[in-house]
Amino acid sequence: MNDLSRSRSVSKPEGRRLPSYFDLIEDELRRRGGGGGGTKKAPVRAKVGVPSAGRNAGAATALSRASGNNAVVVKVLSYGAGAASARNVLAYQSKEEKAHDQDGREVTDLSEEVRSWEREFGNRKGSKDVLRLTYELESTDREHVARALSSLASDGFRDVGDSDRTYAFSVSEGVKGQTRLNLALVIAHEKRDRSDRGSQSRIAAEIDRVHAIDARVDRALRMEGVAPVSRYPVEFSSGPKGFIAALHAMQRGDAEVTLSTKTHLEERPGKSGRYQQGVARHELTTSDHKQLTAEGKIVGALMQTRQPRDFMHLLLSGPANVDRDQFILAGRDFLREQFFGHRYAYAVHNRNDLNKHPHLHVIVGLRNSSGKMLNPNIRDFTEWRTRFADKARERGIAIDRQKRVERAGPPPVKRWEWEMFQRMGATAPPNVVEKVISKLRDTPTAPKLEEARKRFDQTQRSVRRVIQMLEGIAKDRSAPSTARELSQDLSIGLRREYERLETAIREGRDPTREKGEEHMLRSTPISATQAKAAKETLATTAINVAAKIANPSDRSIFEQATKIIGKVVGVQLDSRVAKNRDRGEADRDKRPSDGLETKSAAGRDHIAEQGVVNKSSNNRSVDTARIARSNAENDRPETGRSDRERQNAQQRDREIPKSIKLRPPKDRDRSR
Repeated sequence: MNDLSRSRSVSKPEGRRLPSYFDLIEDELRRRGGGGGGTKKAPVRAKVGVPSAGRNAGAATALSRASGNNAVVVKVLSYGAGAASARNVLAYQSKEEKAHDQDGREVTDLSEEVRSWEREFGNRKGSKDVLRLTYELESTDREHVARALSSLASDGFRDVGDSDRTYAFSVSEGVKGQTRLNLALVIAHEKRDRSDRGSQSRIAAEIDRVHAIDARVDRALRMEGVAPVSRYPVEFSSGPKGFIAALHAMQRGDAEVTLSTKTHLEERPGKSGRYQQGVARHELTTSDHKQLTAEGKIVGALMQTRQPRDFMHLLLSGPANVDRDQFILAGRDFLREQFFGHRYAYAVHNRNDLNKHPHLHVIVGLRNSSGKMLNPNIRDFTEWRTRFADKARERGIAIDRQKRVERAGPPPVKRWEWEMFQRMGATAPPNVVEKVISKLRDTPTAPKLEEARKRFDQTQRSVRRVIQMLEGIAKDRSAPSTARELSQDLSIGLRREYERLETAIREGRDPTREKGEEHMLRSTPISATQAKAAKETLATTAINVAAKIANPSDRSIFEQATKIIGKVVGVQLDSRVAKNRDRGEADRDKRPSDGLETKSAAGRDHIAEQGVVNKSSNNRSVDTARIARSNAENDRPETGRSDRERQNAQQRDREIPKSIKLRPPKDRDRSR
């Protein structure tokens, strides 16, 4: 537990109201001793509704945080692969001052440093997504080449049926009066839409596959009367940028480039465009550089590239009014501790410009000396931000270790929102316009405490509805016993967990860091029929309860909660069914063949769920007479019976039940 949470838990008495945003700021100010980091005595908390110096200081701190002047920034600007990308980052970070590596040495020779990084990457290049073939043909015209490639595309470049692949070509003047053909073929998987995550149509960049494609291209050209004279070495391009670069290379000398694809951008009025792969193929022939770039971006939007990651470009930023030297030393200490074993280099920007935020540009190799790959996620960024703030505090720099969502900063704008705003302007949806304008003007948004309270109240109501639903099933005697038992266990566990989290919030602890407790659930083996009946009961009850909720938001939260409960129920019941199945034939042989498990409610429901109708008399003398009469008839020889007696015996055998249903004894028989 950090100092901030410990101070809050100590300063909050039992049963007090939940702290507001400004209350937390005042607690932080008191912990710092009035903001100066000293040991001043904490002021007495002012009463609610009465203005005080502490509350005004809290408001000032909130506005300062909203402007972003005293919040630490740790974020990844980009990922890269290969020596060329590493050279660009190293050159950019060293534009003001020379960089320093992980050993504290100054990077003086950029070329030598790039070679060192290249050895670290193992000379690995980008993914091979675009195949580039160049031919020298006998003198011919463009129409013959276009017909040959069009027929090959309809038949398939790789094999028969591979007809959805994008390709582009250009025809220009070759050597010795020949015709040069430049062909670019997308061998990466082209997705049907943005949600497609498959890779089945990808062609591996292997020599055998390239030879097969080259043979099919050669055959298609010869069928149109075009004879290839020679071929140039095969080249590959990586990703959407590589495809656009291939288009630009074919367009040199003002040559016309023909692009044939099934990928298009579907325009939707009032909404952003949708990238998808159609049925019909459309072609575009142009020598316009910008038009080729735009069409290449559309094709690249659905290209499933496999770009590797060798390094990340990290940014460490601080407030403008900070001691530059101490800030750089704090960044050095953070990098040395956090990325020990990784190759990295860092350089400072805005060291001497006191009106701008100083920041460090860092290039970090993702693979350490042991071969372990670094794959950072949102939790890692949060941890890095906290550790960097701690290193800064150790050197006397007051930086807040906050997430972006916890600050009153401009909202992030997604790419589709920016494209929609560019295309539609003021006619775009109001929420999109508000987000983009706030980002452009760097306008901070105030913390929406009221919205947070509403979401908390909705969640609280949803949890209570789930608990009430489970308690209702547990008390319903008409429901299967398995559903009743499981609902009772779940309702008890949910109530305990919810009370425990409420206690954590009341005592000032972070509920997201509270470790959950284990609650006992039944492990008695059950049959598949019992599990099915219990699942159906819970599902039907959840649907009925959700139908009665009028508020759509509350109904949506309740349905999400019941989905989670349904998964828990499914796992629990399936484990008990599997346990019953694992008991094996040996356990079943130990029980009588006609025996019935009737010692528990689950056993009685098991009999009822199987649909067995059992009847018996409650008078022992009647049962004894019936048994004696049946034995006497069975002992008589079959030949000594008349036809009527045999028919009566068969009728009685049909009426006598084969199983017995247990009923509670009547009052007059309890004495026996």
